[in-house]
Amino acid sequence: FKPLEIADINPIRTILWNYQPQTSELTFTNLFIWRKHFNYHWCIFKNWLLITCKSGSGFCALEPVGPPPREYPVRILFEWLQQNNTPNPGITRADSRLCDEIKGISRFSSLPVREHFDYLYSTQSLITLQGRHLHSKRNHLTKFQNSYSYSYKLITADLISSCIDLATRWCKEEHCDHDPLLCDEWLAINEILVMFDRLRIRGGAILIDNKLEAFTAGELLNQNTAVIHIEKANPHIHGLYTAINQMFCEREFSSTEFVNREQDLGDEGLRKAKLSYHPVKLVEKYTIRL
Repeated sequence: FKPLEIADINPIRTILWNYQPQTSELTFTNLFIWRKHFNYHWCIFKNWLLITCKSGSGFCALEPVGPPPREYPVRILFEWLQQNNTPNPGITRADSRLCDEIKGISRFSSLPVREHFDYLYSTQSLITLQGRHLHSKRNHLTKFQNSYSYSYKLITADLISSCIDLATRWCKEEHCDHDPLLCDEWLAINEILVMFDRLRIRGGAILIDNKLEAFTAGELLNQNTAVIHIEKANPHIHGLYTAINQMFCEREFSSTEFVNREQDLGDEGLRKAKLSYHPVKLVEKYTIRL
């Protein structure tokens, strides 16, 4: 295994794209920006991409990515975890495809982990905000549009520093220095912005009176699904989060069928916000243990 670096983008991205993943972790961008938080290391083993991560005092692993059947690389990963004295070793955030492949193999057990489930939405629903269940979102968007002089712009090199400034302001207001996870999120946002061009992703921003007040970034997860990696906005501007979400999907991903907006990590406020957009599906993820 070797540490994950920006230079690894092409081989890893090719393997992930060929797999056509459904879960938000399986993009190079996600792995790269969170590599320090999770201590990601990787290798190619025969036909599979193997990725290890940290878990408390030991190690864990993501699912082996590659062609089925995958019982063999799963077994190899557990052997590696045991050799490295990992207590209660596990493969985390595994998708339902892998669980189906190892179903009936008595040595493995799979447990769904709700806080890791991704929220999957209809792209057109996020763009049009049609229907009674999204009435309040349409109102938020309309009020924002009628209240501010704004412009939507693609993120280019000249906007990166303003995005970092907004993320820093947001972090200070949320007291990231007292919350390790928020602090690591801020670091991840900085990673994605500093490496924006090299990661080859898409981003959008909203400027109000020529000041950047919201930005977001994402990319294709598979052929018919986009994934949103980050989204930050001035929380004091009513309807701004609704606006950046709607405008980004409309301008960048209108040709896709679905948008994956990642998990809620068990945060009740975040869960409520994600459910308020009425996902068409929760993408289940599992922890696999011996």
